[in-house]
Amino acid sequence: MARTGHERFTNPTVAGHRRYEALRAYYVEELSAAEIAERFGYTKASVQTLISQYRHADVGELFQASRPGPKRQPKKDAARERALELRRSRHGIEEIVSELARAGTPLSRTAVWEILREEGLSRMPKLRQDKPEPAPERLAAEKVRVLAEEDWPIEGTIQTQHAGLFLLVPELVALDLPGLVDAAGWPSTSQLAAIRSVLSLLALKLSGRRRRSHVRSVVHDPALGAFAGLNVLPKTWHLTTYSYRTSRSEQIAFFEALQPRLREAGLIGEQGVNLDFHAIMSYGEKDTVLEKHYVPRRSQRTRSVLTFIAQDGQEHTILYANAELTSRQQPGEVTDFCRFYERTHGQLPTLLVFDGKLTTNEHLAELDQMGVGFITLRQRYPKLIQSLEALPASAWTKTRLERSGKHKTASYHEDAVTIKGSVFRQLAVQLGRDQPTLILTNHKQLTPKQLIERYGQRWGIENQLAEQIRAFHLDSLCSQVPLAVDFDVALTVLADIVYRRFAHGLHTAYRNQTPDTIRDYLIDGIGELRFTPGHRGALLDLRAALQSTRFNAYSRITV
Repeated sequence: MARTGHERFTNPTVAGHRRYEALRAYYVEELSAAEIAERFGYTKASVQTLISQYRHADVGELFQASRPGPKRQPKKDAARERALELRRSRHGIEEIVSELARAGTPLSRTAVWEILREEGLSRMPKLRQDKPEPAPERLAAEKVRVLAEEDWPIEGTIQTQHAGLFLLVPELVALDLPGLVDAAGWPSTSQLAAIRSVLSLLALKLSGRRRRSHVRSVVHDPALGAFAGLNVLPKTWHLTTYSYRTSRSEQIAFFEALQPRLREAGLIGEQGVNLDFHAIMSYGEKDTVLEKHYVPRRSQRTRSVLTFIAQDGQEHTILYANAELTSRQQPGEVTDFCRFYERTHGQLPTLLVFDGKLTTNEHLAELDQMGVGFITLRQRYPKLIQSLEALPASAWTKTRLERSGKHKTASYHEDAVTIKGSVFRQLAVQLGRDQPTLILTNHKQLTPKQLIERYGQRWGIENQLAEQIRAFHLDSLCSQVPLAVDFDVALTVLADIVYRRFAHGLHTAYRNQTPDTIRDYLIDGIGELRFTPGHRGALLDLRAALQSTRFNAYSRITV
């Protein structure tokens, strides 16, 4: 039996008292969260949150009175009567807002609508206009024209969002871009020479534009046009159609002319060449002439352009690319590259490193007959794996690898195998996996440890492809005709080389940075073009944190 008034204590109505009783039921009566929620009208999640919040808190905090804020709204109250009067006089929201501002009691459109809604009044319908409102005036871009000598300003400045792009001009000069364009034989149009078109496309690629159609956002920037020697960049139609005027033979001529420049710049080493295929997916119509290839990002075979990539194994410079391949031509591309390398370097490559799916056993035998060393992987057939598993422990040799990562100790077993009449070295390597990896090579001088470590370096080409996808949107190039993609890939390789040359002249902290990182910190910089008699230059305001051997707080580059 309880005394009169017990309800005030057994049925708490105050929030603090209710929380206290709920926590007391948990700690003293040892009820579950579900039972407490049912007794006091909480949800189970709220009970669990309450227990977590007050597990180590002061019990006195449960009974602290809340201090609610003011219930009045002085600005609304001052304008309420006038707003209601105007609405009853059939004035619209915009007219009410304007009149309240004139009267010295301004309110926003939302505040006025809240006042009207509290009184049960609706908005006034918009008056029907006999004449439609005029559309916003479109900014008409200038017609493209080449800047003659007299068109360049003698004095003054031009503000631009792409001043950092002019830091790459010395690299284009060092690579002799006009000579590369002439050697490639890329076509000119009736209005623009080939060098102007290439510079326009290269400006978009160096600045990280995803597609050529994105030129619309920068077509009014005269400084960006000056990068190509034009008043403004060409429109989308020219940039899109220009690549279709090129041919595969012109891209080959470009890569041939590029090789001596790479060697002079120190971008080619002596550790062989990494090879790989990359499928650039098509985003066009399904009914297309393109073949289906495996696209890693989709984990499926789909319509795509198969691209062959050759990368220097030491400097990680892309030497050669071919985006005009068919499935039938795929196995023989490795021997075609060897002939290209012989023409441009005066000798066959000393070492090629590639995945086992890049070519066939017949072409491996052909490489051996040509005297080209290679390191690749062999398919793990069940019988081959069974024979390796049957080997005694004494048949395996351990070696310590110079590599980062979890597994640094590898076990290997070497055999001589005959494939298509040629004798190769086969290295079964166990490195933290259930089944051994089979390395196949015709190289006689390298030790097993060197073979394992050198094949592991082949993943550098995978990393660089990821860099180009991220920095130059390599996977956003594909259209219905492979020919256009081939030209775009050539420009992507050129843009990557420009950034690599640029990084070599910076502080050592930046030499191994990816192109997108360098662009974010140095190239994407606002500034101005300055013109004085006999001089044209770019002035950039670089971040104070950046210190390099080439730049201080300000940098002047002669155009």
